[in-house]
Amino acid sequence: MVKRIVWSANALSDRIQILDFWYQRIGNKNYSRKLDNTLKAVIKHLAHFPEMGRKLDNRNERILVKDAYQIFYSIAENEIHIVHIWDSRRNPDDLKFE
Repeated sequence: MVKRIVWSANALSDRIQILDFWYQRIGNKNYSRKLDNTLKAVIKHLAHFPEMGRKLDNRNERILVKDAYQIFYSIAENEIHIVHIWDSRRNPDDLKFE
């Protein structure tokens, strides 16, 4: 069953920060666009296969890893909630779940 994807404010902010980081670092938007398309394609697969990510211990969230990025999400009845997108090269202590 296809589920609807819902982005949290944190996930949208994470996405913008990641894409902006690469834009600032490289100086053009080509890599940021490619990365954005890759992340969106992976998340689109979740709509068809919502349990493809690993369940986190003691939490309702799941994690799906794509390259250096971790996509944290939860599954509701007809929706998949994208909670965070995290660059695993960052300090893990900075990751905050609300």
